Amino acid sequence: MRLEKFTTDSYPVHQRPHAWREALQLHSLRPEMAPAAAPLYGTLTARRTARGVEMARITSSPQTIQRLGAGADAVWLALHMGGDAALHHGQQTIELAPGDIVFGPAHAQADLDFRSNFRQFMVSMPGASLKTRLPGDHAFALGHLRGSAGLGRMFAGTLTALADAFDTLDDDDIAPVESALSEFIATSMAARRDLALPASSAISSTRAATVRRLCQYVDANLSDPSLTVAGVAAHEHLSERLVQKLFEGLGQTFTAYLRQSRLERCRADLANRQYGHLSISDICFRWGFNDPAHFSHSFRDRYGMSPRQYRQQANEVSQQSLRKRIKRGWPSGYFETPAADPVASSAGTDTVAARRAVDSSCVDGTSTNAISTVISTGIGAGRHHHLPANAQTIHWGYFSRSIPPVLRIESGDIVTIETLTQHAYDDHERMIKGDSGAESVFHWTAEHKAVDRRGAGPTDASIYGRGSGEGFGVHICTGPIFVKDAQPGDVLEVRILDLAPRLAASARYEGRAFGSNAAAWWGFHYDDLIEEPKQREVVTIYEVDCSQDQPCAHAVYNFRWTPQRDPNGVLHPTIDYPGIPIDRASIVENHGVLQGVTIPVRPHFGVIAVAPAETGLVDSIPPSCFGGNLDNWRIAKGATLYLRVGVDGALLSVGDPHASQGDSELCGTAIECSLTGVFQIVLHKAANLRDEPFADIDYPLVETADEWVIHGFSHPDYLKEFGDKARSAIYEKSSLDPAMRDAFRKTRRFLMTAMGLTEDEAISLMSVAVDFGVTQVVDGNWGVHAVIRKSMFAGRVRAQAAPSVNSPLSSP
Repeated sequence: MRLEKFTTDSYPVHQRPHAWREALQLHSLRPEMAPAAAPLYGTLTARRTARGVEMARITSSPQTIQRLGAGADAVWLALHMGGDAALHHGQQTIELAPGDIVFGPAHAQADLDFRSNFRQFMVSMPGASLKTRLPGDHAFALGHLRGSAGLGRMFAGTLTALADAFDTLDDDDIAPVESALSEFIATSMAARRDLALPASSAISSTRAATVRRLCQYVDANLSDPSLTVAGVAAHEHLSERLVQKLFEGLGQTFTAYLRQSRLERCRADLANRQYGHLSISDICFRWGFNDPAHFSHSFRDRYGMSPRQYRQQANEVSQQSLRKRIKRGWPSGYFETPAADPVASSAGTDTVAARRAVDSSCVDGTSTNAISTVISTGIGAGRHHHLPANAQTIHWGYFSRSIPPVLRIESGDIVTIETLTQHAYDDHERMIKGDSGAESVFHWTAEHKAVDRRGAGPTDASIYGRGSGEGFGVHICTGPIFVKDAQPGDVLEVRILDLAPRLAASARYEGRAFGSNAAAWWGFHYDDLIEEPKQREVVTIYEVDCSQDQPCAHAVYNFRWTPQRDPNGVLHPTIDYPGIPIDRASIVENHGVLQGVTIPVRPHFGVIAVAPAETGLVDSIPPSCFGGNLDNWRIAKGATLYLRVGVDGALLSVGDPHASQGDSELCGTAIECSLTGVFQIVLHKAANLRDEPFADIDYPLVETADEWVIHGFSHPDYLKEFGDKARSAIYEKSSLDPAMRDAFRKTRRFLMTAMGLTEDEAISLMSVAVDFGVTQVVDGNWGVHAVIRKSMFAGRVRAQAAPSVNSPLSSP
């Protein structure tokens, strides 16, 4: 048996039609493709058995396929597996539905017209094997068997199983199927034709010590709304009168000190962008005020403006500071109007030459992709939007082109996006309590579940009974964001300007952030444990400290998962549904874990996606060409992600925030920690894509200051490849071998198209200087990434910046 695998992903966009025609012609097929905005996509998996039977599984974009004569007596059949298609034979047109089977002799002049992305399984077999069953030549005629009922339904099931497995079967295994094919064709052809204390010198040292102790106690309990002078006096074993006199020695009453301390804490939170996710009421209650109106009045009396005005003023200062920081290393005029950019202005229409001149002086690692992008697009920073995370702005566990956008922006706009981890309920006190946004998302009682659908499964939980959506997809995604003028075929550039952990809302954990790591049943380790009980799930809670020069995380405690009954009465023996409230009485916290171990923090977003082009709901777990659950720690502050747009408006979503993760995400999750990010979104129209390194992508491409990172998957576009079965097949068929193959092909293509190398040059360079790593082995569609260092091309860029040199290279 000879197995052939072909994909257009191996080729630059302009070479794909020719390569596709050559690949199909080897199987007696001739494709005809009309010009299209989106690049041609096609995969072919084929084999020929020892008995001469040829089988081919084809997934591709719209086109017409003609059959070529492959021997006078050859007979073929085709199972239509997905897409909008029709069979044309002379004056006859037969519309095909998934499951329909068409068949006929090789010489029959029939065209298969695919008007959308499609999946097809084709079989060709020698006519000699049929002659004894078909005595008359008239039996070799075109036929159509509907797959909706009867014989057609039965045989379509057989063919579908064969289409899924023929590339893994031995010749001996497939022989009985060949016989069945012969019998079917003989029977059907003969019979059928249709088809994020002041010291006081006025008091004694003893009194000063007592006052400091009192102030420390008050400051530690500001969040307690019931805090009174009587309670403080009782705690310190003093009389209320003495406590009052001690505070009077400070020049104020106890009540005034308490109120002022609370106001100062509130003011600090209002000015802290890391508490931007908390409402003014959240902050008010957080520091012990009972009445928001009284708080607002007290705040205005003290600071001369309302809490809302103070927060807005602080945000404006913060945004100006942000713009100053992100100016560094970016081109002159970037944050002004396009005309203020002297490079772009002097370049005129020759933006490529200008871009090369700028890039050639920045290849030492100080350049960013913003340099080439800004010059070529003339786009500066637009409006600054804020997108909070709450029950109205998130979708949980799925992507879809049908989700209404929650924000509309234009190219160049900056958006602050809040994201929540779906694992926050692992420690409600640290990660949800007091945070109105998180509380609105995770609220779940017997009477009300704020976000009912969690996953792409049925709402009635009719498969496993786990809950609406069945947990077929688990990530809380903020969005989607509609980008004005974005259309299929365009490229969306997502720049991560800044990010920070979402701090705990509870005053008990002021200024601290937390995350959760679950060693779960879907982890790579689960069936290879050596200690008892061998199949166990363990959750570890980490504290994330980003206040240092080198941010780090430390384990706080862990606990073993015990069966949890959710508010609707469903028992969850394992972590099989996201956001399950944990009964703290049912678990045992083990403190002192990972003592002396410091984990470097690498905050990043596991999920950044545009909406898939396919209809319906798409599970958020397997990554794909539209981005999604990439789980690569390099998608962090300073990085840029490029995604090919699949639907109008792009519909960008962000989620699955992580504090830290190693390559492979081996046990199932990272340190899942809610984050707030600052993004700039830039749209590149398909018609204007020329020499940019991302012009040829149909996969997620990451750029950092020093590297390009290319993502390969076991199945690069699994929704197209597996059709209706994609949501289950992807979990069954993933492995590292095809992921490595895909990463190789994409890297070769990138080096040839973006860097102008020959194939031989690209292959040598990949082996000696490109680092391939395992991105993740836990997300259904396994990932391998390639890391290409820009510094390798410094000399090449300088050489090609000369006007006399023509090259597709635009930036390192």
